[in-house]
Amino acid sequence: QVQLVESGGGLVQAGGSLRLSCAASESIAGFDFMGWYRQAPGKGREVVATIPTRGSLNYAHSTEDRFTVSRDNAKNTVYLQINNLKSEDTAVYLCNAGRIGQPRDYWGQGTQVTVSS
Repeated sequence: QVQLVESGGGLVQAGGSLRLSCAASESIAGFDFMGWYRQAPGKGREVVATIPTRGSLNYAHSTEDRFTVSRDNAKNTVYLQINNLKSEDTAVYLCNAGRIGQPRDYWGQGTQVTVSS
């Protein structure tokens, strides 16, 4: 059973920065895709960035070049750096991973980001 554990969220003032982490219980190199998503209060889940094992990162338009994804295969961890945080970034941020052809993918429990204006 794959486990994904997000961390790094918190309460931050507008204009600040955070780096979120997603630690996997097994090698992230074995996933065909990973991604960061977020869910704001009263809203549906939306993609922030998708991270294919092969190919280019894809960021949602809403990230406005303020979000940067990176990965450390040795630590089985992917990161999400968020700069110039805005109140509309307030959400639970979730990590996703999966393999093509398998019947399910995996989600972490999420980490709360709250931006105060």
